[in-house]
Formats: sequence, C-alpha cells, structure tokens
Amino acid sequence: MKNARKTALLLLVAALLILTASACGDKGKKSGELTTVKFSEVIRSIFYAPHYVAMSEGFFKDEGLNVDMNTAQGSDKGAAALIAGTADISLVGPETTIYIFNQKGEKTLKVFHQLTAKDGSFLLSREKLDGFAWSDLSGKTVIGWRPGSAPQMVLNSTLIKEGVKDVNVVTNIASPAMAGAFTSGQGDFIQLFEPVASTLVQGGKAYYVASLGEAYGAFPETSYVATSDYIKKNPDVIQKFASAVARGAAWLNTASDDEIATALSPFFEGTSKELILQSVNRYKSQGTWPTKPELTQDQFDTLQSVLVENGVLKAEDKIANMSDVVDMSFVHKIGKTD
Repeated sequence: MKNARKTALLLLVAALLILTASACGDKGKKSGELTTVKFSEVIRSIFYAPHYVAMSEGFFKDEGLNVDMNTAQGSDKGAAALIAGTADISLVGPETTIYIFNQKGEKTLKVFHQLTAKDGSFLLSREKLDGFAWSDLSGKTVIGWRPGSAPQMVLNSTLIKEGVKDVNVVTNIASPAMAGAFTSGQGDFIQLFEPVASTLVQGGKAYYVASLGEAYGAFPETSYVATSDYIKKNPDVIQKFASAVARGAAWLNTASDDEIATALSPFFEGTSKELILQSVNRYKSQGTWPTKPELTQDQFDTLQSVLVENGVLKAEDKIANMSDVVDMSFVHKIGKTD
C-alpha cells in the first residue's frame, strides 16, 4: 500500500514538473522570442536605405524577426549563399533568379519583393567638365562593375542607346577596391553607388557627371530573393520580412532629416550625416524606391531584354512565365489584415 502511494505521489510530482516546464516554455515563446533570418545584402549602399531603416527603427523586430545580416559583395555570391543554405534571404539582382532557373538544378530562386526601380550608380569623372555628354566617354577608361552585374549591364545598355562604342570599361576590380583604384590614378571615369560617390566628390577626388538611373530609366535592379523551398516552408517569415521593408520605405517619406540621418548612421560609420542625407535625397529624386515594391511584367520584360542585349541570356532562353521566378503575392498582402 505504501509503495502504491509512493508511486502515485511520484507520478503526481512528475506530472506537475512537466506542466510547469511546458508553461514556462510557452511563456518564453510568448515573451518576444524572435525568428532569426540569415540575410545577405549584395553591397553596403544607401541605395538600400529602406532595409537599414527597417532594422534601426525596429520594424523587423515588430514583426518578430531578428535579421542576421552580412554583405556578400556581389549578386552572384548572394545567390550562391541561398543555394548553399548559408542565407535564407538575399538582396540581389533579379537576374540571378533567371540564371539559376536556366541551370535546371535542384533549387530555384524567386523574387518576392522589388526594392529598387532604377539603377543606383552614378558616373564620376577625374577632371571637371563644363558639360557632360555620353560621347565624352569615347576613347576613355571607366572603372565599372563585374561582367553580368546589373550596374555593368545598365552602363553598357546606356552606351549602346547613346551610340558610344569605343569605351574601355574595366570590370575586373572588386567592388570594395574600385574607389581606391580610381583615387590612386586608374581610369578617367568611375561608376559608384552612394555614399561612396559623394564621399569622393566631397574629398575633391572626383566630379559628378551623370546618374545611370536617370539616363537609362526604369529598371528592376535589386530584389529580395529566396529559394522556392524556403518561401514554401516559411510564408509567414517572408510576409513579415516584406512588410517590414515596405514600412521602412514609407518611413523615409515622412521622417525628418535628423531622424533619417540618425537611423542610417550606424550602417555607414565615418560618413557624415550631411552626405547620408544628400545620398538619400539623390535616390529619392530619381524615384528609386517605388510606392508598391512590385516586380511587374513590364519590368521583367525590360530585365530580360537587357540580359539579351548584353549577351548573358540567349533570346530562346528567356523565361515565358514570370511566375517561375517571381512571387508577388506577399507584396499584394502588405498592409492587409486577415
């Protein structure tokens, strides 16, 4: 009898311990435990200001996400990180989804949020020019971006559009070393993103001559991308991520100059608030961040035409069904409640 009572008591204690542990566990999850998203950005640039705002202003955390960010230094590397599983989401050129799809591998990538609607690079000159025409590049050397990258293709397509042929575009300098190569004497012109472009201009090392975004026009340069598998398995994460970034873009349109500079400064150490604001305003003025972050069929057609024009995609390999590499359902749900 005593053994039976002892056994019953032990079972009761064990049950209470299990219930207590379960309650504590539930309480821990409800108290704000965040889902970590491994995120890879293509380069560090104010071109991607809405993303940094979403981080600094806590918009990702409001959605229950912790964004673990690294800088890939190239869309090719950002796409490779997705395929390898070292990144969950990458901010890269949408052309990477087409490249991967046409490789017919085990994994495919999909765009779920279109962050930028224009190219974000600017052309700078070594010498001060009274006026600039694209023909001024004839016979000159331009330090540009790697072959097949969005800024390289936009520059090349702009040169084709302007009828300028004999330009030596250097494409084998790693992006972090481009500004240093220019200031050390290489090249007559250089193609840079903000805030590096304005930093060189302010330092008297270069002169602003043109915006590639304005020169070429509408172009879907940079998108948030994930593998099809990750999107299928984590739709809530993708929705929350897209919503947080959209909130960051909207915030930029209403925040004060001081608020914007304060939000972005931690991501651009050594860059003055004046240059940060100048960079943001330059991107705003050319319509960089669309109100609705959607990759449309027209934009996708423009993208594929540029790829064909630059010889990185055969006409017969163009993707007929955009839905094979694009899923805008999350963008369509931004701001809507169930």
